[in-house]
Amino acid sequence: MVRIRVVEERLADHYRDEQEIRTPVHFSIGQEATAVGVCTATTPRDWVYTSHRSHAPYLAKGGDLRALVAELYGRQEGCAHGRGGSMHLIDQQAGFAGSAAILGEMISVAVGTAWEFARRGEARVALTYFGDGATEEGVFAESLNFAAVHRVPVVFVCENNLYSNCSPLAARQPAGTTIRGRAEAAGVRAEQVDGNDVFAVHEAALRVVRQAREGRGPVLLELATYRWREHVGPGWDHAYGYRSREEIDRWMARCPILRATELLREEEPHIDAAVAEWRKGFEEEIRELVAEARNLPFPSVDGLLDGAYLPTAR
Repeated sequence: MVRIRVVEERLADHYRDEQEIRTPVHFSIGQEATAVGVCTATTPRDWVYTSHRSHAPYLAKGGDLRALVAELYGRQEGCAHGRGGSMHLIDQQAGFAGSAAILGEMISVAVGTAWEFARRGEARVALTYFGDGATEEGVFAESLNFAAVHRVPVVFVCENNLYSNCSPLAARQPAGTTIRGRAEAAGVRAEQVDGNDVFAVHEAALRVVRQAREGRGPVLLELATYRWREHVGPGWDHAYGYRSREEIDRWMARCPILRATELLREEEPHIDAAVAEWRKGFEEEIRELVAEARNLPFPSVDGLLDGAYLPTAR
């Protein structure tokens, strides 16, 4: 969690100050526990898909940070060869199968992957991260239904941070309903967990990933969390009018890193010094990788169409 926080804070600074990273960026600052708690309950053979807010799950799953930074700078050595940017990360060797910008897109892709795992008799699980806004897309309902009917080994991970862009949950979903309840109505087992408590998230993730791996069907985890920065970009958005600085401050007081540190302090008396040392090391790591990425080559024009679908002319 500390590494993810440091990396994203520094990338936010570079994005704002240098204007060299031109891809849109969606930071997970404040939401690190949902990525770490779940991804550390998986194996490299389990595949994780995400939506646009992809950095934290990518790193928590073991994705190559050097390739991520190079991708943000549009360089050939990026994980998508400089063609995808922040919202299209991939590191299949680590089990990070991919991310995409279309809302809800990867939900159905993860279900299809999990179904294939089951058809092959492989003890593997597919997981898909998405926000509360994606649960209002038709693909969410369709994917829940298909997964329940075929009992596919998929874990739906909803990072419920209360806002879809600038639209609050209460303005979009009927009173008295929950995302968990929607999943259960479709025949999918579901749990609600404090998404800022990394230990609670990890315990729940271990349980549901095991259940999916054992062939007991799909599960949804609804993780209550909160992004500190604006929906897209490096700034703060309390002046926009849709949420207050006071609300942001209340959630910042529930910082997942601070909470984990406090819980560990009795067992690990030197945890505060360790966190400070980790931060120092990760600051140096991201500083070196940014300097390196800025000097890497851009993709060649000769390979502009590499990977593109080109129908055969008749």
